[in-house]
Amino acid sequence: MKILLTGICGFAGSTLARALLAERTGLELVGFDNLSRRGSHLNLEPLRALGIRIEHGDVRSASDVEALPAADALIDCAANPSVLAGIGPGPGSRQLVEHNLSGTLNLLEYCKRHRAAFTLLSTSRVYSIPPLAALPVTIHRGAFIPDPALAAAGNLPPGLSPSGIAELFSTEPPVSLYGATKRASEIMALEYGHAFDFPVWINRCGVLAGAGQFGRADQGIFSYWIHSWAARRPLRHIGFDGLGHQVRDCMHPADIAPLLLAQLDAPASKAAPRVVNVAGGAAAAMSLRQLGDWCTERLGPHTVTSDPAPRPYDLPWVVLDASVADHAWGWRPRIPLSSILEEIATHAAAHPEWLDKVS
Repeated sequence: MKILLTGICGFAGSTLARALLAERTGLELVGFDNLSRRGSHLNLEPLRALGIRIEHGDVRSASDVEALPAADALIDCAANPSVLAGIGPGPGSRQLVEHNLSGTLNLLEYCKRHRAAFTLLSTSRVYSIPPLAALPVTIHRGAFIPDPALAAAGNLPPGLSPSGIAELFSTEPPVSLYGATKRASEIMALEYGHAFDFPVWINRCGVLAGAGQFGRADQGIFSYWIHSWAARRPLRHIGFDGLGHQVRDCMHPADIAPLLLAQLDAPASKAAPRVVNVAGGAAAAMSLRQLGDWCTERLGPHTVTSDPAPRPYDLPWVVLDASVADHAWGWRPRIPLSSILEEIATHAAAHPEWLDKVS
């Protein structure tokens, strides 16, 4: 099988490329990246050393995409992954749409032309913000959780349970400009697949984390927090009560590889949901305060300041329920949260200058 992997020099793309080759012998990978993300060039030569052909180009350029060699399948990891992208003054909003939506359309035209399967790495941020922002929560062991009384009475929003947000949860706007580009990409991908008869799979990912991630405060929060803590850089608990009780789940991108291969191997007739959550779930969920406690034990004490001022699109509790992926594909993450955190801490010790290289 020949696979084209866009955004291959990013954290998710490069980790997936290595994991795919480890999962199956005989795969041929072709990578595509514009190397615009600071730090992405660091992955270029190590990937080439694995025998991966990497083409330099931009998904926003139809001519760049049209020049790519034919493949059996395309895995789209190319995106601006920040929920804060495009909300400031200037052309950022248009650039976000061009990259995350127009780029996807160019890739769908590629799949139409070459009869290639299409797999999109989407995001938890396609889910509607108002019901998540208004979710009644309580504090349990240093972390927000959905109100247990409401959960016991079955009065949480439809599609939400203590296990997480399910695929049937509302995707009504607002979802952020970033979330809107990804949701629109999902819809267009499914429509292209139906209209032109090629397989399409949508995988809505929770927070991805692991060694080598280009962590920033608005994305890659687990990596950013541990690297900043190890380097004794300033850290803040932003929003809500200013105490870091907000919760996200965490998953290593290498764990997505078996699911992607299963999807790409599936016959066209397979009756499986085209859209699934792919995430660490409640078992791999953690608040910033709990992450700070882990860092204190592993890396020593550090002061974290408090800034309760709200930040756009912040939510108190975002945990994905990936049970549909389990039922449909037998997929569950294999790398536990503890191992992910330790991997990042080990990388931070070996690369104390990492944040300067990638931020």
